[in-house]
Amino acid sequence: MIIQHKGQTLHLHPLRGIYWEEEDLLFLADLHLGKATHFRLAGIAVHADVSNENFENLNLIIEEYHPSRVLFLGDLFHSSINSSWKTFITFISNYPNIKFELVEGNHDILDPSLFAKSSIDVHTTPLPIGPFIFSHYPLEDGVDTLYNFHGHIHPGIQLIGHGKQYIKLPCFHFGSDHCVLPAFGKFTGLASVQAKRMDEVYVIAEGAVIEVKI
Repeated sequence: MIIQHKGQTLHLHPLRGIYWEEEDLLFLADLHLGKATHFRLAGIAVHADVSNENFENLNLIIEEYHPSRVLFLGDLFHSSINSSWKTFITFISNYPNIKFELVEGNHDILDPSLFAKSSIDVHTTPLPIGPFIFSHYPLEDGVDTLYNFHGHIHPGIQLIGHGKQYIKLPCFHFGSDHCVLPAFGKFTGLASVQAKRMDEVYVIAEGAVIEVKI
């Protein structure tokens, strides 16, 4: 789905990322790479396909837009280093013409030397670009007139049918001064968002992005 926001053209993708046409920038939140591997090392049975699907989806969305920049809005890697980090570094090396950047999140605890040895630029503070400012956590003050895109929350919204059946779906939630992106990583939960009447909510269902009227 393509929308206009603050005079800019944004593509909301069902793989849970946003492509910003004017800046040729793809941004995503909460990949939590290595989480499945981390759980398996702890003796918790998690299928390896979870990790593979994250990389497959990342490849698909990059190949669709061929952006010049990819910006991760925090929680790129879930915890301490494991084999998924090497897989990720190999993955991004296949895109030498793309600038990969990270705005730090609470799970980004890897040794800074690992990022220094990679091609990833790390931002330790929120990143302003044009009319937007990008962060991991929602920004409560100091934003001025910039619209905040962030992650961290893993938003989902519960839809109720006529037969009182319900389903919770991941969504893009646009409020008056911020938008929270759905978690890109597959091995993540959903937190219910409380949308206000003037908010815009776009759910992801069956490979499509659909606007939901509040």
